[in-house]
Amino acid sequence: MGTDVNVKTNGSQKKLSWFARTSDTNLLLTITIVVFFVMYIGAIVFQGEGFLKPQTFLNILNSNSALIITACGMSIVMICGGIDISVGGVVALVSMSCAVYLDYHDGNIIGAILIAIGIGLAFGIVQGFLVAYLDIQPFIVTLAGMFFARGMTTIVHTAPFNVANKAFVKLKDTRVTVPGLGAVNRRGVYIDAYVEIGVIVALLIVAILFFTLRWTRTGRNFYAVGGNNQSALMLGVNVKRTKFLSHVICGLLAGIAGFVYFMHVGSGSASHATGMEMNAIASSIIGGTMLTGGVGNIAGTFFGVLSLATIQNIVASAGLDQAWWTGITIAAMLCVFLIIQSLVMAKKKKLLTK
Repeated sequence: MGTDVNVKTNGSQKKLSWFARTSDTNLLLTITIVVFFVMYIGAIVFQGEGFLKPQTFLNILNSNSALIITACGMSIVMICGGIDISVGGVVALVSMSCAVYLDYHDGNIIGAILIAIGIGLAFGIVQGFLVAYLDIQPFIVTLAGMFFARGMTTIVHTAPFNVANKAFVKLKDTRVTVPGLGAVNRRGVYIDAYVEIGVIVALLIVAILFFTLRWTRTGRNFYAVGGNNQSALMLGVNVKRTKFLSHVICGLLAGIAGFVYFMHVGSGSASHATGMEMNAIASSIIGGTMLTGGVGNIAGTFFGVLSLATIQNIVASAGLDQAWWTGITIAAMLCVFLIIQSLVMAKKKKLLTK
């Protein structure tokens, strides 16, 4: 299959390159993947062989599994033309609620999971209703949701504490071995590579949402509503229901992410997941999801999280592990990707209008 195609325009043939005929979503996804691999290879070359170890990459997944899930939910809402900045607060509220339930009420794992899902769904349903059916700006609604979640987290329990529930500790310490990626340590002992359970959950969610957006009517509706509300209505799409569903999915995923985050840290604290909503938005944008709606890809969001985590590791490896250096680097990276997106979209539009 060639890289060029011929398109008839007013009786003449117009030759379109791969760049021009590729959809915006796939084009931005390709850019994200290329940039990630260039960045990671650069880290291997300039920061040493530590990045070459499979466990280093797997640790990125272990540390960011909750962010992957949260960013996926954020991408759904952004593709639909909205935004949700309450997800970090929901994650903190879920982790604190589950911690208190397990330690102070002698709870069990199933109950904690149900609490996490229930909290996430409650936020998604309420916020989705206010945005979709009462036509309130999503930024205002979810800003209120963020403040409410953070406040409720402090009400549930004030002081941070580690969970001592035996069943939970056993679940938290469970590791899934990745065959063939282990390494021999300095003592000559072979150490298996591993991932946490949260990584398996995150990868399953990425796969399910990727399939949903790419091959189902619901996924096409998200893109249609985000692209143009009026056109979506003319196509028979229920715009209000689609917007409502996007927020419900985002809330549900925030609840699941809260439990995955809780499994990773093993504690409850009002300061947990601080800034996670901003990292989720940044990961979505880096992954090719546009703030204007109608363009985005879950695979791109996944690589967006990996790119964000990789640049953070590079900054830390360079000895610049202060919080402001990380913030500055993320801001610079976000600006670069926004500029790339604008230039690419402008170039493509120019080619198509010639």
